[in-house]
Amino acid sequence: MLKLDFHPAGRHFLQIPGPSPVPDRILRAMSYPTIDHRGPEFGELGLKVLDGIKKIFKTVHPVVIYPASGTGAWEAALCNTLSAGDEVLMFETGHFATLWQKMALSLGLKPQFLGRPGIEGWRGGVDASMIEAHLRADSGKRIKAVCVVHNETSTGVTSDIAAVRKAIDAAGHPALLLVDTISGLASADYRHDEWGVDVTVSGSQKGLMLPPGISFNALSPKAIEASKSATLPRSFWGWDEIVEMNKTGYWPYTPNTNLLYGLNEALEMILGEGLDNVFARHTRLAQACRTAVNAWGLEIQCADPSVYSPVLTGVMTPEGIDADAVRKVIYERFDMSLGTGLGKMKGRMFRIGHLGDCNDLTLMATLTGCEMGLQLAGVKLQSSGVLAAMDYLGGQAVPLRRD
Repeated sequence: MLKLDFHPAGRHFLQIPGPSPVPDRILRAMSYPTIDHRGPEFGELGLKVLDGIKKIFKTVHPVVIYPASGTGAWEAALCNTLSAGDEVLMFETGHFATLWQKMALSLGLKPQFLGRPGIEGWRGGVDASMIEAHLRADSGKRIKAVCVVHNETSTGVTSDIAAVRKAIDAAGHPALLLVDTISGLASADYRHDEWGVDVTVSGSQKGLMLPPGISFNALSPKAIEASKSATLPRSFWGWDEIVEMNKTGYWPYTPNTNLLYGLNEALEMILGEGLDNVFARHTRLAQACRTAVNAWGLEIQCADPSVYSPVLTGVMTPEGIDADAVRKVIYERFDMSLGTGLGKMKGRMFRIGHLGDCNDLTLMATLTGCEMGLQLAGVKLQSSGVLAAMDYLGGQAVPLRRD
């Protein structure tokens, strides 16, 4: 018999980089009775969450909410803006950039996949100069869109999206800019309008602290205009009907009512803390985590400190040590889940999530479990990462808000 609530004592530590732990406050909101999605109360709810989510994306333009995973929002971004045979420029920063490129192929697009060879290509961010050079060489303007991942969940790298926009503009190229910030939204600073992004893709299960099941497309006027001539097949994913009905707080299909309750509560939590405070907290926790990894004498997957992620830290294990075996020890002994290495990094790294509903003590417990598990798995550590992280966090003056 399947038993899902199998943790014997205390809470399970879900320290993967998403889905992230769902706070009790959000779980309680999601338990409210389902209401009529055509009734007046739902219209008020719809208008409120649609307005609130714009503040998270930092946009004044429409944000489409789908009852789907982030993968669905990937497809929506492509099929609403492009036509079969269109060329798209994509950049390989990790496993999820690779999956988005595979989707583009399956939809009948012609992706050009830039990047660096081997594992080293997964240890840094998007190289905007490579994008600019490629666009300058496209004299016929055949490339219709540039697609990049903001926060690459598989590697712990946060790319500079403003630099990508500058590269497109410097090349004088009309290509759309499509960005995946599924794991970055509400954890890492993101500015849809200011950075000139045309479609931003995101999901509910990371910084927004919700279960999987909601995803987003934040739009620009240029993207909406492009959708009028794009011919890739779409029905459910089509923006036009959704944007029109959203003006009154409704959807053209049955929306995810109880997840929208949760989204409303998540927005209250995030905006109540203040986006700048949320970003500062994530940055502080990420630095503490990297301080621990450095003290252990292990290598951080991201090799470029300028693009370290505030969302997660990838930890490379020494030669001959299976990272998944280390994860297994930690799971079985300390009831904590860490992210596995994906794609090229399978068995060579594990990922520590420090996003969403996470504070100093959450991270310290996580690092303690990691340190004990690494030692039990036979990994020789240079020194205590737990003590190093404690020293770092103890030196940060961050009073709790009581108002």
